[in-house]
Formats: sequence, structure tokens, C-alpha cells
Amino acid sequence: MVYEISFGFDCKDVDKLSRFWLTALEGYDYPGSDPAGPPGSPPAGFATWEDWADANNLPENLRYQSRAIIDTTGTRPDIFFMAVPEDKVVKNRMHLDIRVGRGFEPEERAARQDDEAKRLIAAGATLIGRVNNEDGTSHLVMQDVEGNEFCIT
Repeated sequence: MVYEISFGFDCKDVDKLSRFWLTALEGYDYPGSDPAGPPGSPPAGFATWEDWADANNLPENLRYQSRAIIDTTGTRPDIFFMAVPEDKVVKNRMHLDIRVGRGFEPEERAARQDDEAKRLIAAGATLIGRVNNEDGTSHLVMQDVEGNEFCIT
């Protein structure tokens, strides 16, 4: 049997973290978003997600308890964000890698990683540092807006 998988993030601010990962992972969007609008757009006919929630009688205390982002091509796992009361306090045991350098020589790979890091820093990420691998390549270690580690490879 083949199982589909999804990833889950426990977080303090579901909206903020899910919007960061919408920026980081091109080709993902919220279920129900207006496909004619940019990622994260509210459904067609609504100016904001709050307007949509009001129209659907979704209580305010439940609006940001969880959220998902889905791959618009249907080939990558869904990512779920669930609100939890506690802060992140230790290093992740699992993390996501954003692959931008596959197939490139080490210098161009590093330049592509740096460009991606700049884009994500502008979205709220933090650069932890570059790790030089034994094979002559490198990768960047970053943190998202809630301190979850991820790599740009």
C-alpha cells in the first residue's frame, strides 16, 4: 500500500507562519483561494478572509486554530499549521529543505542559495549560517518566522 503524507507545524501564529511558507514554497496556496489572485487571496467574491469567515459563520475564536496550504499541482504534500499554547524551545528533529541548487556547479549553487535566502529574509526568515559539505557543496541553515529550522540546498 502507498500512503500519502502531509507535514504539520505546531505554531503560535497560524496565519503568520502559513503566510511565510506560502511565500517560501512557490506553487502552494490555501484551499479555496481565488485561483485568479496571488497566493493567499481570499475566495472569489470576498475582499478578505475575515469576510469569508463572517459569511460562513465561523466563530472568531476558531478562525486561526489551524490552516493548510496545498500544492496547486497536486504533486507535493499538504502542509498543516496547528495553533498550540507553548513556544518552540528546542531544535527541530525534522525540517524542510528548499532545493534551489540541484544540478548546478558549487559556485552557482551557492549564489542561487544566497538569492533565495535574501528573498526569504525579506519575508521574515533568519539566516543561521552556511554549512560547507565534504563534497565541496554547501547549504544554508535558516529559521522561519517562528524559529523552525529549514535549509536551502
